[in-house]
Amino acid sequence: MAGGPHIPVLIDAILRECAPIHGTWLDGTFGAGGYTRALLDAGAETVIAVDRDPLAFELAGEWAGAYGDRIVMQPGVFSKLDEYGQGLDGVVLDLGVSSMQLDRAERGFSFMQDGPLDMRMSQDGPSAADIVNEADEGVLADILFQYGEERASRRIARAIITARPITTTLELVGVIEKCLPRPKPGQSHPATRSFQALRIAVNNEYDELYQGLMAAERALKPGGPLAVVTFHSVEDRMVKRFMTARGGRQSNPNRYAPEVEAAPAQFELRTRKAIGPDKDELEMNPRSRSAKLRVAVRTDAPAGEIDAKSIGMPQVRGAI
Repeated sequence: MAGGPHIPVLIDAILRECAPIHGTWLDGTFGAGGYTRALLDAGAETVIAVDRDPLAFELAGEWAGAYGDRIVMQPGVFSKLDEYGQGLDGVVLDLGVSSMQLDRAERGFSFMQDGPLDMRMSQDGPSAADIVNEADEGVLADILFQYGEERASRRIARAIITARPITTTLELVGVIEKCLPRPKPGQSHPATRSFQALRIAVNNEYDELYQGLMAAERALKPGGPLAVVTFHSVEDRMVKRFMTARGGRQSNPNRYAPEVEAAPAQFELRTRKAIGPDKDELEMNPRSRSAKLRVAVRTDAPAGEIDAKSIGMPQVRGAI
């Protein structure tokens, strides 16, 4: 979303489904601070604000002082959120890219602006340029297909290898556009899936999500909601499968096998189906059009473990 104030996606639905808002919450994707402010205004006593991007806390200096010590700024990743707080009254995760990252060409997230091919949320470690210019063709194709669901992944990967070195966003966009047909009105930009895939790879986002869901299970107190907003199908599938499994709703794969006593559920599903934006939100904030919210409430069952593959976390073969 370019320009204008930051609008937290599905915030009204979050506040409604998680009511009453009280106690200590953790906002695992602080970004521009929209969820943190809304939670504090709705009744949270304290919000632990987590972000891996130093710019988030720098920009928050313009307004965070008004909340005093009710905001605890915590640099880090939400996969470690249980290290930042225990006995939490709620956790919220917004898995979309922050507008403060998209709107800055120098961060390299946008395929609409020219800038260095970067995409690092934490502003350190290997960049998208490193992956594009150093990964094997097979690994590149796997990233584009597994992380971006790009059907032309092999064709694009082959074109990237031929065009190396690629150092800017628009250079990469030009390579991708030559591999795909011109989009029809209403269709997404040809580079959308590839840029999504590279961003996910650079920031290890799927493993972060898997680890973050498990960390939330360990950190929430009984009765504490976990609210997760996703923006594409792979993320939503992972969150859905996690909440279904931890809600004790996994089906028996063999109906002829003896009944096995179900393990205590770690969560109770608050939303049976994903909640999307209503008409008013879509008009006010077009960025919300692909957003889905799922909410589950922690029970008093002990935290456990769940295999990443069982919740559909994509796997890339070979080293990135």
